[in-house]
Amino acid sequence: MEPNGARDVRVISDQVNGHKELAVDLGEAHNLLMKGRDHRGVYVNSLSSWEMESLTALCDTYLPSLDLSDVTTDESTVKFYGTSASMAGTPERVGALMCERLEHPRKWMTRVALFLLSTWMGTFILCGRASLSSQFPYFQRFALVPRPIREEIVLSWSLSFIRSLRMLFRATKLLTLYVFYTQVDEKDENISWKAIGYVGPDPRFKTQTPQLNRLQTVCGENEQGKDVGAEELFGPLYRGLVDLKIPRDVAANALRGCGFPVSVIPQKTAPSSLPQPSLVIKCDAVVIGSGSGGGVVAGVLAQAGYKVLVLEKGDYCARNNLSLLEGPAMDQMYLSSGLVATDDTQVLILAGSTVGGGSTVNWSASIRTPERVIKDWSDGHELELFDSALYKEAMDVVCEKMGVQSEFHNEGFNNAILRRGCQELGYPMTNIPRNAPADHYCGWCCLGCKDGRKKGTAETWLVDLVSSGNGAILPGCEAIKILNEERKGRDRKTATGVVFEFEHKEAKDVCLVESKVTIVACGALCTPALLRRSGLKNANIGRNLHLHPVAMSWGYFPDTPSSDAWPEAEKKSYEGGIMTVMSTVVDNHDGSGYGAVIQTPSLHPGTFSILTPWLSGIDMKNRMRRFSRTAHIFALARDKGSGTVLSPSIISYRMGDVDRESLKKGLEKALRILAAAGAEEIGTHHCKGKTLNVKKASSHEFERLAQLILPSSEQYRDFQPLNSFRPTSIGTGLGGEDGVYRELGLRKFGLQVLNRRA
Repeated sequence: MEPNGARDVRVISDQVNGHKELAVDLGEAHNLLMKGRDHRGVYVNSLSSWEMESLTALCDTYLPSLDLSDVTTDESTVKFYGTSASMAGTPERVGALMCERLEHPRKWMTRVALFLLSTWMGTFILCGRASLSSQFPYFQRFALVPRPIREEIVLSWSLSFIRSLRMLFRATKLLTLYVFYTQVDEKDENISWKAIGYVGPDPRFKTQTPQLNRLQTVCGENEQGKDVGAEELFGPLYRGLVDLKIPRDVAANALRGCGFPVSVIPQKTAPSSLPQPSLVIKCDAVVIGSGSGGGVVAGVLAQAGYKVLVLEKGDYCARNNLSLLEGPAMDQMYLSSGLVATDDTQVLILAGSTVGGGSTVNWSASIRTPERVIKDWSDGHELELFDSALYKEAMDVVCEKMGVQSEFHNEGFNNAILRRGCQELGYPMTNIPRNAPADHYCGWCCLGCKDGRKKGTAETWLVDLVSSGNGAILPGCEAIKILNEERKGRDRKTATGVVFEFEHKEAKDVCLVESKVTIVACGALCTPALLRRSGLKNANIGRNLHLHPVAMSWGYFPDTPSSDAWPEAEKKSYEGGIMTVMSTVVDNHDGSGYGAVIQTPSLHPGTFSILTPWLSGIDMKNRMRRFSRTAHIFALARDKGSGTVLSPSIISYRMGDVDRESLKKGLEKALRILAAAGAEEIGTHHCKGKTLNVKKASSHEFERLAQLILPSSEQYRDFQPLNSFRPTSIGTGLGGEDGVYRELGLRKFGLQVLNRRA
């Protein structure tokens, strides 16, 4: 029987060796620590039947049922090709995702398009003459158009001069493919995985499902009579987490046990226009965000003896509760399920939203701030701090705390190819410092670190906070306003606390934190909206957003062309350390320091599919069949272009001409690296799907492919979306271009108002 609350935990625990004290502690935290256990939960689909008819037709256009029984006898392959999106239940999941999780200012346009496609007139408007039938009444709804013609129509949308049609193609293609390749059944399996060579979650970490066994492990004794297993089960933060979804009195007592004065406010029965807080909590410092910035500050302050409360919008995913399933993990640990995009859908942005923030799901790269960047900031922007001994000392402390090192025992598929290609061409390359040990051969760290060996803030500074006895973490709590007041003798207002909200009994509840210091560190996407809601008027809030845009190339390495095939047949594209080597061959191509570095990504089937160009249903499945032996290498630019953030769902971004040139040069080098490493076929994510057979192509054909790498601004509509896929490059926010750039921008435009002691 699956326990469903604290009471059930106590009953079971009391029967095991009489460990009542531990049972109470774990009982109160049980719902929180086991959160996300049912990772197959389905959102509510509120699309109309008319919209669903169109959506189903679109999904089956991207992923049709194809009969390959006369071509191959492999059962998994025949099943994969023979399964359409609707046969797998994908349209219903896509509809639910659109309704409940997708937040984008143009989402309404997609729903309008779905409605139009459910009518003959709307279909003619969006699809043109191709939708007409040769028989009366000639006009027909999109769902009645034959599939081959539907494929031609949606492909024409991807190349259309009409921006809205290009966005419709990108949105529907992305959602359909992502959901299909990440959805799982009751056995945590996907119908495509065996055919494409994917094993699903890391086989080394088989999830233990019997709840009773886990609880007995926690409450058992070792030979010395001490409790064991709690940290292994829940992770090192379990004693510092407080779940506000439990009864108010219980939550208040838990906070008091951590040393925080708490007042429980009786709820009014009469309706009120203003939200009434259910709890008022007092502390020395409240930190909004638990990631690379907030987690570090919280840990340092707590160790110094201050009472620190951490508010985290995302949930806590304990080590043994991680599924390592791409879809569920993205839903639980990323902002908006990992589906954040700019207003024109040209850039996809992955941002962590869980305890530990981006440091929990990043790719381990822990790169110190480059010297040319330090010089630019200290000389060009007169920020002397970054060129000081204090900053260098801070970097040393950070890297030591995170266990940053550059060695590896075994190199994964993508990185081995990047290294070999650079060696063949004589390109400069260097090992990437990582906050993980040399034997950490794991390609699933973007979905959480199952063994805790990647040292993000949830394994370092937040552990310090909990072990100090001076702090508590409140997951699932979103700050909605910074409170402030005027003080005598000061020319501006001073922050006095935070109002935050959380889900409680299917409704919103509100609490108030009164603090001496308020620290906002909820990322470049969430901070601007919070500052505006709090009354700050600085025009620069939300401006100057830098994303480090990424553009990728790919190379296919068959695993059985000959007996001496390389890389080894057992190596797969999704395994191994995500980043172990990079090339700086074009990082300073014009002398300004605004070039691009060449690195490798982490792509599991869902992410792989949304990047892959779509030309037809069978071409898409053919490309996916080569997933496990397709290497990806990307160029990442230090961008001069910038964007604006109004809210996490309203983001605009425009690349500069220099950035476009940096990416073009970087991708050209990446293609050459793949070819030199022995790829049979290479290509980019140009939406026309151009590829090149390396063994048969001439040098002239290679150059023609290179011209399609990154078109001019006039031709930009023909290129697949650029993607900013790398979270903060160093897991602390104190170093690395991403971290410092973000912290610099926020501190310069508003944070100094908040970080003041009363």
